[in-house]
Amino acid sequence: MQPALNYQGSMDSPGYSYRYCGGAATFAILPQEVMELGCLLKYEGDSYYEASLAEPMSCIIGAFHANYHTDMGAYEHRMGIAAGGKLAILAGAGPMGLGAVDYALHGDRRPGLIVVTDVDEARITRAKAIFDQAEAKKAGIDLLFVNTSNIEDVPQYLRELTGGTGFDDVHVYAPVKAVVEQADQILGRDGCLNFFAGPTDTSFSGLINYYNVHYNSAHVVGTTGGNTNDMIESLRLTEKKLINPAVMVTHIGGLNSVAEATLALPEIPGGKKLIYTGITMDLTAIDDFAALGKTNQHFAKLAEITNRSKGLWSTEAEKYLLAHWH
Repeated sequence: MQPALNYQGSMDSPGYSYRYCGGAATFAILPQEVMELGCLLKYEGDSYYEASLAEPMSCIIGAFHANYHTDMGAYEHRMGIAAGGKLAILAGAGPMGLGAVDYALHGDRRPGLIVVTDVDEARITRAKAIFDQAEAKKAGIDLLFVNTSNIEDVPQYLRELTGGTGFDDVHVYAPVKAVVEQADQILGRDGCLNFFAGPTDTSFSGLINYYNVHYNSAHVVGTTGGNTNDMIESLRLTEKKLINPAVMVTHIGGLNSVAEATLALPEIPGGKKLIYTGITMDLTAIDDFAALGKTNQHFAKLAEITNRSKGLWSTEAEKYLLAHWH
């Protein structure tokens, strides 16, 4: 279901705006506007979890479509990232950033260079384990991961990775002033900065080089969510196994873990928490399956299954979970 209904100008969403639809519901009554607006979408994939992650993936897809480029002297916007261009994903080793890397590698409009930055070495290590740089190279894409925490001049370092031209597209995945300003400083000619990370501070600001806006056609966009077409694209790509939304997931839980996990979310490390509302299971990190498996055969089996898929959740893991947890 596409939650961004925008029904008659209302921001009400099936997330938590409707009494009988959304939240942690085990059963739902769909409001009529879902059908009226064409937001009940068909999915023919293998698993429940993949469809549940279509919404965050649609946000990422929408951001890629919202970027645009221009030609000097022509007043037209060519929508989308630059095909074969240079893309930077800043603060990109978190769950949404990894989803962006996956889409950039496997979407229909691909860059020639992807540089992913972060300041957390553990997250970068996990990202490298998920995305094979050699495989990306075979597809004609140079994929680089950079820990910027100990780099003195981050913009200069990143620009050097482009051969000095700067990036065609820069996506910012953390609402941090220093990161936003780095993004501005690494834009190339006609570079498009997409401020993807939504801040909670209404006065959040960062410096922009207006010389580059005027003379180098640098520009900024921001996107919030995706539309129905973006979600349909996410579902179709997932059905065809072209993208794997599981890269965003680090924890699995049941209905009993929802309240506590929601309240403690800022303190829980890792990526997205995948909840199966039809079972009882404490919120558990996928990385902890093996340790728990020493005393629980079911966790041992889940560890075995996820180890076969680079430590990621999978259709096989879901089927086993639903067969053995109730």
